[in-house]
Amino acid sequence: MSDTIFITGLVLHARHGVMDHETEVGQRFVIDLELAVDLSESSRTDRLSDTVSYSNVVACATAAFKDANYKLLERAAGAVAEAILSSFSKISAVKITVHKPHAPIPAIFDDVGVIITRTRAHG
Repeated sequence: MSDTIFITGLVLHARHGVMDHETEVGQRFVIDLELAVDLSESSRTDRLSDTVSYSNVVACATAAFKDANYKLLERAAGAVAEAILSSFSKISAVKITVHKPHAPIPAIFDDVGVIITRTRAHG
């Protein structure tokens, strides 16, 4: 299967980071989601019930990302992946990109972040 639902540029304010000011003030994060979903049925039926609601995915990702203050982007991305896979049975795999464009790094850079891919465990 090679069907994908994608949501890019989801901007969220959260308090993730190792530095004190990151957890106190927080900052802007940008999340991109790629969801592996079999879209063969919904592409024929035109019924929302045969696919995954983008709105529900955004709500789930937002809640998981903002639910706790994580030190590491890796953990924040993992929380989003876990929440999506546990909430949407039609999604077989997720690719989560978390951008932290204002990371406290003493350098000039465009962006920094993590990309994780998780697949539903079968069995």
